[in-house]
Amino acid sequence: MSFSLDTQSVQTLKSEAKALREQRSAAGETLTHSEALEAIAKAHGFRDWNTARASLPDGVVAPFQLGQHVHGTYLDQPFRGVLIGVQMLGAGQHFKLTIQFDEPVNVTPTFMFAAFRHRVVATVDPQGVSPALRGNGRPQTIVRRG
Repeated sequence: MSFSLDTQSVQTLKSEAKALREQRSAAGETLTHSEALEAIAKAHGFRDWNTARASLPDGVVAPFQLGQHVHGTYLDQPFRGVLIGVQMLGAGQHFKLTIQFDEPVNVTPTFMFAAFRHRVVATVDPQGVSPALRGNGRPQTIVRRG
């Protein structure tokens, strides 16, 4: 049996139950829908399907999507760009984002030389704020929608 990599929700568990029924059916076994739901709920550590249903949200809205236009600051420099990579880390507490900047961003604090970045990879929480802080105490990255 395979499990979804999505954040747990009623929707993802129902999808897993459907896949389990199809898998068992292909093997010549009969499994009712309610039996599949119970098996999936127990596999995820719930007492039964009713407990899982009461504990989980109906669906999960991902805060970041591939191709999404974003803006914010990277190393205190403003940017606009598009997300070309999104990876959920852990149980959705953080996301690894690859941002392609619309215009290169100078990431040096001095005017003596310039170091331009066209693309960066940043780890942020669901609100788009990096847990990593700069020396001045501000987040390394802040990402906002559109």
